Amino acid sequence: MAHESRRVHRAALPFATSARSTLGIEWELQLIDRDCLDLRQCASEILGSVGDDPHIHGEMMLNTVELVSGARRTVAQCVEDIALAFDRLLPTTGPLHVELASAGTHPFADPLVQKVTDAERYARLVDRTRLWGHQMLIFGTHVHVGIEDRDKVLPILSALLTRTAHLQCLSASSPFWAGQDTGYADNRAMMFQQLPTAGAPHQLDTWEALEAYAGDMVHTGVIEDFTEVRWDVRPSPRLGTIEVRSCDAATNLTELAGIAALTQCLVEDFSRRLDRGETLDVLPPWYVDENKWRSARYGMDAILIIDSAGEEELATDTVARMLTDLAPVAEDLGCARELEGVRATLEAGASYQRQMTATEAAGGSKDAAVRLMLAELRAGRPLLPDEIRALCASA
Repeated sequence: MAHESRRVHRAALPFATSARSTLGIEWELQLIDRDCLDLRQCASEILGSVGDDPHIHGEMMLNTVELVSGARRTVAQCVEDIALAFDRLLPTTGPLHVELASAGTHPFADPLVQKVTDAERYARLVDRTRLWGHQMLIFGTHVHVGIEDRDKVLPILSALLTRTAHLQCLSASSPFWAGQDTGYADNRAMMFQQLPTAGAPHQLDTWEALEAYAGDMVHTGVIEDFTEVRWDVRPSPRLGTIEVRSCDAATNLTELAGIAALTQCLVEDFSRRLDRGETLDVLPPWYVDENKWRSARYGMDAILIIDSAGEEELATDTVARMLTDLAPVAEDLGCARELEGVRATLEAGASYQRQMTATEAAGGSKDAAVRLMLAELRAGRPLLPDEIRALCASA
């Protein structure tokens, strides 16, 4: 007997109009108790005091606030939005003895005692995912880049997967979990992929295939709408963007700007190649998965698969070459200075390496990693190893 064809449940995903290579940045911040350096569950109080602010949002956990830029043409404009929003938070956080800092995870906070924001979508997620949902004590940086033509979205998304592991290495800032050294540069990536629909995206060939995927997921009750697809890189149809979500939260504005600039330049470079009629290289899904694990485990020391032929290269060597190759694109986009900021990470090491330096200098104390996070946010840049050791000696 012939098998009956599967019914396709297509969900309409209209793609909004968005100017090419405009961008927006989302940066999740931790609420740190000034005295004990643990997380504080006071986001509701802070947001209530701040009032309605388009650049300051709540998140899933009550220990988190998110700073969001507007849709801007340059990285500098986005960072200015975020810096001004940060300043607007200080009159509220100061009297509460709360400091703002960030990284992919908090070095010693207990994930099982954190409180979830009172919102239906979060309650539904935790009810479904149980222990893993309660463990989402993680903080990220998300970068949106505008795409002017819907037909470019999926080819650029697949092309980005040849380099998202490099972004993950640069931003890796979560070596500790509940006070333990995990042995991973980016433990956040390992935690987040436990959620349904999280992790590496499906590489789909047509927009109709994406709509069929979304329709099937809604029909079977996995998601209620496309915003609940939590891929490392995903289309954002409502905004007309591609959203890169694979990065840990930056600890400072220099690295935040660097990640945003590198993402913007990659998207624009791939878009220009499509305009020239080129076919963009695509990694097989198993290469993408392997790269994600290697970058999470080894960070800046990861040897990553860089093309569909299976060629491999040390992540930092690829990044250095990318900075040179993308320099003309950065000039055109007005983000050359911010892209050069990536070299600060290459010189100082990624945040996970700097946190390890701090804890070693402090005899294993994870408090030192939190103090480093606070110091780097104030400095606006990554601290060098000698500066880190001096910070620990003065504590």
